[in-house]
Amino acid sequence: EVKLPGGAESTREYVVHPGASVIVPLFEDGTVLVERQYRYPVREHMLEFPAGKIDKREDPESAARRELLEETGYEAARWDFIGTLMPCIGYSDELIYVYLARSLTYSTQKLDDEEFLETSKVSMSVLLQKSLNAQIQDAKTVIALLWAEQFLKNSV
Repeated sequence: EVKLPGGAESTREYVVHPGASVIVPLFEDGTVLVERQYRYPVREHMLEFPAGKIDKREDPESAARRELLEETGYEAARWDFIGTLMPCIGYSDELIYVYLARSLTYSTQKLDDEEFLETSKVSMSVLLQKSLNAQIQDAKTVIALLWAEQFLKNSV
């Protein structure tokens, strides 16, 4: 039950979500690491940045570090928090924390049994062009890319 601005009461249903972190893994040469994985709700393979839900008693940066290692096998020595995204304000309280990960070193990929994904390196400019041409449809990836690009411009 909620009270509307006019004073009336109404029922609103929404999804309570634990939150998630998305990572923009940036290599020294200016390329970023992306994943291609099948997403069952949309029945398509999607190109996206590594991301995942925050576990109980886990902070967003710890989740980002864990997801980057599990999904890609990479660890980062440098982490920058870029911002918080609210992807579904009409039906969920989900927050997605956006991180830029740099100084990457490869360890070992630790995919969950039900995860099937491929990783590849792509230049930020190519990824940006794909985003602007609607070839990347994952909202968190598009926003994280735009925010990371702006963050890097402002950091110079």
